[in-house]
Amino acid sequence: MRCRRCKDKGKKEKAIINLPHHNLSLCRDCFLDWYERQLERMIEKTKMFTRKDKIMVAVSGGKDSLALWYALSRLGYKTDGMYINLGIDKGDYSLTSCKKSEALSHRINRPLYVVDVKKYFGKGIPELSSLTKQPACSICGLIKRYFTNKTALEKGYFCVATGHNLDDEVVTLLSNTLSWDIESLIRQAPVLPQKIGFARRVKPLVGFTEKENLLYCLLRKIDYIAEDCPLSRGTGTLFYKRLFNQIEERSPGTKLRFYINFQKKFRPLLPPGFIPRLQPCPSCGQPTTTGDLCALCRLLQQVKGKNTLLPPV
Repeated sequence: MRCRRCKDKGKKEKAIINLPHHNLSLCRDCFLDWYERQLERMIEKTKMFTRKDKIMVAVSGGKDSLALWYALSRLGYKTDGMYINLGIDKGDYSLTSCKKSEALSHRINRPLYVVDVKKYFGKGIPELSSLTKQPACSICGLIKRYFTNKTALEKGYFCVATGHNLDDEVVTLLSNTLSWDIESLIRQAPVLPQKIGFARRVKPLVGFTEKENLLYCLLRKIDYIAEDCPLSRGTGTLFYKRLFNQIEERSPGTKLRFYINFQKKFRPLLPPGFIPRLQPCPSCGQPTTTGDLCALCRLLQQVKGKNTLLPPV
């Protein structure tokens, strides 16, 4: 199998990846060029940010977020990283993923902010889940949203960039559609504008599959944690991903069509999202709709007792 781009130029380079949903087979150099051009095109098309803006990349130590941070740095964007140590000790998962994030920070010579969940709660995500009887993924999502938002606002970043890929997005889209979660469907966009109390959030990798991000990491020699989060096993997300991969094998391009057609044809028909009246949390100052403690401070006091205050980030 020959590289499609090299063939058009009269060369005979061997392809290392076939992208049937793009009708492309690419060699090493052409794939790297294609990946970075596609990323820049997505950023410009959706007006996510410019090279003048200061961007915070939420990194997990996995292939997607580290590929994003590295590629943005190569393209000349001003990007700093933020890693949240979730205190998942099984298989040294959090320790290893933190080291991978720190290694890339040193390689591209950009700062990395590290937030340690155990510093604030005295416990990691598994223990918090057991203590509160809440799903680990729910607590994890709450903590990640809170600290990325708080850090971005306090340190003056234009936006938070996350490593959500095409596989993540179609799984979320399917789940939200099956439950007809209209509010979540309204919010499922590559760019969520800044609102009072909430930082702008962007997803530059929504056009790339996990496979493409993985190959980019391998070719750029980006060291990442290969293991899935041990707390995610048995979740519906993994089932939906396997299902979509089976559909994609039979009908290449299904994932991309499903996502693009939702954004182009269906999402514009949805009503504007309800904007609740926000008030500052009396404990930490972050926005909340209840007029009382925000969800994170309620979790903190549930774990450590009433009148416990959140330490500074």
